[in-house]
Amino acid sequence: MPKLRSARRGARYIGLTGVPGTGKSSSAALLPRRIEHLEIEELAQRELGAVPEGGNVVVDLERLGRWLTDHPPQGRPTVIVGHLAHLLPIASVILLRCHPRELSRRLQRGRAMSLNERRDNVWAEATDVILFEARRRNLRIWEVDTTRRTPAQVARRILDLVDRPPPTTKQFVDWLDEPTVTEHLLDP
Repeated sequence: MPKLRSARRGARYIGLTGVPGTGKSSSAALLPRRIEHLEIEELAQRELGAVPEGGNVVVDLERLGRWLTDHPPQGRPTVIVGHLAHLLPIASVILLRCHPRELSRRLQRGRAMSLNERRDNVWAEATDVILFEARRRNLRIWEVDTTRRTPAQVARRILDLVDRPPPTTKQFVDWLDEPTVTEHLLDP
């Protein structure tokens, strides 16, 4: 997919991605009005007529990518929110990260998902699945560790990255470097 270019200086798409439970939607909801934020599923329903199937919206990423390319943001930065945002034709992503143990607790508390789905998401976080997918696409990536941050603190960090994007993150989060993570992943 082609990468998007800004319609005007300051108007650009930025992905907000991360596995479920890292705080994408909670943090995006706290962004100021001058930053538009669009949830992928809602955008697909509104613009592509996607319909929920079995409780989830099936998103045609190729069609959504074409729509985004044909409809650049007008006048203000736009954050595309969702765990698939890094797969859309955008140049930059903010990748929310969360320590696997905390992520496991968050998913247990607040998500209607099976034990296998929770395990899959914790494994995906611990093994950097989204990071590797984004790096493979040569995106500018900024990681934000949400483990001990409130949604308001994460929203402030997102705002900083949107307003003053620094060079791409060089020090990536590495959960597997911690023995407690490996032990947690090996627990039955």
